[in-house]
Amino acid sequence: MTKMESPRAHWPKELQDDIEANRFNACVGSVLVSETDRVRVWHLRLPPGKRCNFHRHVLDYFWTCHTHGTARGYFEDGRIVDVKHFPGDTKHMHYGAGEYLLHSVENIGDTELLFTTVEFKQSDNAPLPVPDEIRLQKAA
Repeated sequence: MTKMESPRAHWPKELQDDIEANRFNACVGSVLVSETDRVRVWHLRLPPGKRCNFHRHVLDYFWTCHTHGTARGYFEDGRIVDVKHFPGDTKHMHYGAGEYLLHSVENIGDTELLFTTVEFKQSDNAPLPVPDEIRLQKAA
């Protein structure tokens, strides 16, 4: 890699375009199912062969996987990491002031992946805005 070459130069153009378009995307799941002044609760549902858009984590959070499956993570630094998930897998993350994670997750297995992510709004960074259309619509 030359000094000026992107660490993602080996990625397909679709991934390179998606990371640029979603640098500040706060939608860390498929749907925001609950939000209070303290937390945001997300569900991420990934059928086999599907990938979520790149998104930015700035808040402290944890995720829990509810299903068996295999995911491929794409990271801003160019890494591509495959992970086998099992029901109950949980990971806690912390980001200091100005820190973040920009990534995307693809389901490369043959079973649906379902995650719950809980973000803590009282973190070292302010929450990024979330569009209304990503929020769970309650029946009237």
